Amino acid sequence: MTFSAEQAKAAFPDEVVTEAVTRLISVPGLDKQVALITIDNGHDHTRPSTFGPQGLVSLNAALDEAFAAEPAAIAVTGKPFIFAVGADLSGVEQVSEPGLARQIAQTGHDVFRRLTETTIPTFALVNGAVMGGGLELALSCHYRTLSENTAAISFPEVFLGLIPGWGGTQLLPNLIGPDAAVTVIIENALNQNKMLNVAKAAELGIVDVVLGSADFLEQSLLWLAKVVRGELTPTRREIDRGGGWDAAIARAKSVVDGKTKGASPGAVKTVELLELARENDLERGYAAETDALAELLMNDTVRTGLYSFNLVNKRAKRPAGAPDKSLARKVSKVGIVGAGLMASQLALLFVRRLKVPVVLTDIDKARVDKGVSYVHDEIDKLLGKKRISPDESNRLKALVSGSLDKSAFADADFVIEAVFEELGVKQQVFAEVEQHVSAEAILATNTSSLSITEMAAKLEHPERVVGFHFFNPVAVLPLLEIVRGERTDDASLATAFSVGKQLKKSSVLVKDAPAFVVNRLLLRFLGEVLTAADEGTPFEVADRALEPLGLPMSPLTLMQLVGPAIALHVGDTLHEAFPDRFKVSENLRRFVDAGKSGVWVWDDKGNATVDPEVAALWQQEDRPSTADEVRARALGAMAEEVRIMLDEGVVAEAQDIDLCLLLGAGWPFWLGGITPYLDRTGVSEKVTGKPFLAPGVASVPIA
Repeated sequence: MTFSAEQAKAAFPDEVVTEAVTRLISVPGLDKQVALITIDNGHDHTRPSTFGPQGLVSLNAALDEAFAAEPAAIAVTGKPFIFAVGADLSGVEQVSEPGLARQIAQTGHDVFRRLTETTIPTFALVNGAVMGGGLELALSCHYRTLSENTAAISFPEVFLGLIPGWGGTQLLPNLIGPDAAVTVIIENALNQNKMLNVAKAAELGIVDVVLGSADFLEQSLLWLAKVVRGELTPTRREIDRGGGWDAAIARAKSVVDGKTKGASPGAVKTVELLELARENDLERGYAAETDALAELLMNDTVRTGLYSFNLVNKRAKRPAGAPDKSLARKVSKVGIVGAGLMASQLALLFVRRLKVPVVLTDIDKARVDKGVSYVHDEIDKLLGKKRISPDESNRLKALVSGSLDKSAFADADFVIEAVFEELGVKQQVFAEVEQHVSAEAILATNTSSLSITEMAAKLEHPERVVGFHFFNPVAVLPLLEIVRGERTDDASLATAFSVGKQLKKSSVLVKDAPAFVVNRLLLRFLGEVLTAADEGTPFEVADRALEPLGLPMSPLTLMQLVGPAIALHVGDTLHEAFPDRFKVSENLRRFVDAGKSGVWVWDDKGNATVDPEVAALWQQEDRPSTADEVRARALGAMAEEVRIMLDEGVVAEAQDIDLCLLLGAGWPFWLGGITPYLDRTGVSEKVTGKPFLAPGVASVPIA
């Protein structure tokens, strides 16, 4: 069942092969040599090593050579800064029949388990990024060292709709315990692929020792020698296979249900495999992993998950339509108009990422002082968590200041406003700022729905106004909608993209259209749910109609998070622009006028019920719909709106709409964005007459 070299090359001729090379080295204190296997794909650290079938064959051959030498130990390490980051996902779209899928799954197990089952001590010298299959390779060894500067440690498979299928679900819980394994494999993955840091990996017991990066290999080999000589025995924690395991599996099911509503087959299968790991029977566990991985590799969910992965890791790094980066101007000082919560979050982000002076202004000293204090307090929290040093804390604080006078922006290169969402107010703010800044200073607006063109219309230099729309919470959500007004020039736009990259955001170029991309689609979606409620559909039915999609939260919960007043304001803007498609619920208007924050109230156990006051003020008709009818309506409306947006040129391609929803609205990776989902379910063709994507686009890398 394991691939031969000829089979692997024939089946995957385009694979970027990760070669494994064995060399024998002498280590002080050992009579025999150590077989050191180095894995390297021949590229620098910007292209991490991955394992396709040819790479696994190469590693297998390196192991043959290592075992033949009868060494004191076998050690595996990687190229500079990279250990290995898992399976070569680019080959998945070539897997067209179940036999090939099973062969990929089986080969990984057959090769990696050689390191587990041998009587020769085996060591993973994890010198850098280690994810997915790379982490499974490390876990397959008897012992693990870790470099202190390792930047990425995770199991991302469940995030993509897969499972850790080369031993991860069986080895990790039996090393660190089932509850910690649930956190690493499921919970972190479903929290936007949260990474472990070095300290946490060591605390959990994933690695045996953390060593300095400067002489990591040398120190690892000396540590290895102590273990081989019996001078040092790494501790292993006792595993509770009774009630503790039951509790961990119950928590895993709760996390999967809460995050995916059972819509991700990879997540559901991972829970089953973690439950099976209680038996600590690798033969049975690995067979179950092979069966599950072979099945999932033939599933559409994996194809769409990889489509999402490629959007975020490739297209987002080369934004469609962005001007030449050489046109960007340097930004050495930032001004922020406003000192409220959003403005203060922006100030913290700008000072942390750009490390340039940031000055906030507002209408009175109390507000300015509160905004500056917020930033300073957040910096103190970072210091307390040891995420920054005392020196850096002092430097960052010194860079943040406040002023009542906009003349403080005189030498600013980039000024962003975060004031009340009203066109006249924003026009007035920019008119005042323009009196103090240079002709080339960028004027950016964080508006969520208003016209950039109208905002700039009365300015002397409208060409330097650009939309710079963040999503809340600013520090967490990676999307930045960069909006080009009718007169915005290339240099200003290039500067905006440059700043977005420095802020570590994923920027998408958007046409100046009402509510841009994310808010426009979410309001169309929410509008259908509210209309169903207005017509008499019970809130519980309307809100849960979309559960089969596995969205991160229901529409009415999302409205509560965003704020009903903001939803109403954006809804009014869209109704004014597109009255036939965006209706404003008068019930929602009464709801906001009454000062209500949400439809739901929660008890101590987390159970939600309709707020009685909301039920009393919401005037419902007697035309209820079923959940299926509400879902069909909402998805049909989304398909119609996406088609209109593409026809209007709001973004370059359907992939950009998918990218926006993935990064700005938490659309699940395994659904692959909105357009593949609408194509796959037939909604796009039914509503618009044709699919959004060409055949196969949602299963191949994005160029």
